[in-house]
Amino acid sequence: MDIKKRRQRFRYRIKYLTKRPRLSVHKSNRYIYAQLIEQFTGNILASYDSKRLLRDDVKAKDLKGVQKAYEVGRRLGELILKKGIKQIVFDKSGYKYHGQVKALAEGLREAGLDF
Repeated sequence: MDIKKRRQRFRYRIKYLTKRPRLSVHKSNRYIYAQLIEQFTGNILASYDSKRLLRDDVKAKDLKGVQKAYEVGRRLGELILKKGIKQIVFDKSGYKYHGQVKALAEGLREAGLDF
């Protein structure tokens, strides 16, 4: 199935059926990006990516893809909790819930978020 169709179908359900902020995931061949978006205004409440992880932590250069995604999720979860948000909607942007996307979600759950 086409990734664009999956993405549109899922985002329609999120946008009109929930009032929680949406955590959107994007992957490139090298990095993983995640940002928390307010549904109705489109404002970005928090964001974190593996580029920033590499800048913040010298030891992160030794991490591989899945481990890096887990750490990005954990640190983003801490940022979101500092803003007082505990419940979100996880938008995997049409990617399969496997590998880096799954590791990112596990890191968010480890930080204490509910989705």
